[in-house]
Amino acid sequence: MKIEIIGAGAVGLLHGARLALGGAQVRMLTRGKEQAELLAREGIRLSRGGEAVDVAVEASTLQDAATAEAEASALQDAAKAEAGRNEREGRWHVLAVKQTALGPDLLRQLAALLRPGDSLLCLQNGIGHLEQLARTLPGIRLYAGVTSEGALRVGAREVVHAGAGELHYGPAPGADGSASADPLLAGWRQALQRAGIAAFLSNDVEDRIYRKLLLNAVINPLTALLDVPNGRLPEHPQGIRLMKALHEESLSILVSAGFAATGEEWERLLDVCRRTAANTSSMLADVRAGRPTEIASINGELARLAARHGVPAPLNEAAAALVHALE
Repeated sequence: MKIEIIGAGAVGLLHGARLALGGAQVRMLTRGKEQAELLAREGIRLSRGGEAVDVAVEASTLQDAATAEAEASALQDAAKAEAGRNEREGRWHVLAVKQTALGPDLLRQLAALLRPGDSLLCLQNGIGHLEQLARTLPGIRLYAGVTSEGALRVGAREVVHAGAGELHYGPAPGADGSASADPLLAGWRQALQRAGIAAFLSNDVEDRIYRKLLLNAVINPLTALLDVPNGRLPEHPQGIRLMKALHEESLSILVSAGFAATGEEWERLLDVCRRTAANTSSMLADVRAGRPTEIASINGELARLAARHGVPAPLNEAAAALVHALE
């Protein structure tokens, strides 16, 4: 099966390497030409368990792939009009870029790259992007995914598999069509199985998105603002108070939006901090590196969700404003 991974950060490289090792035909689509040429020439270096392996993949810039697809589409449309058929088979794509990358240029490239009959699995943190992608990509089967795999990119082509996790995915909330009608799904599931990726087709993907959002809404902004690794957050004298308050407010917002709370959310948050004690959150890493963060798609979107449901969100609004100030 041919799978295109859009984005060659930690998550994209990890999934690309594992799927290719499982026998899938993988093409990495990057933002920069230099990284694409490096991946095409040397492959992805996957490190795990103290060992490293080089994995051959195809690679191109997203812009070049989009341009080539638009040109091929025009030719195929002409042939279809003449012969009454379309020879292009549907393709499975994985969108593994951060939400901060989902600007007009990338959306334009996606619209040129994907065609009706294609499937797109979205692995972004936060909320708000699925609606944007649905508007941009009519006729594309959209899937939302939540992954707990640990991945660390240590170079343009090297990724460390830092911890085993799971991928839960399902048709994006509100998306047209269903998984049962997707002819590409069987091939994708087989590719995941051959790659050894623990993946589950879920009918409660929206709840899983909200569950991960609740964790990100507390850990990410507070570690960025206090400049501490995840494990230090509950130990910080102000950190634990801020965690509780931000968690309670965020949970209230999500419940108002339909999230099915279990009563175990606070303990799960503390457990994640313990299990990832030495980790630097992605938001703290972005702040330290001077990069834009995903605060708008996490706490900013929570504040907007609260406004739609008439729930106050002063702490999420403050967290968003403060992290924006750090940016």
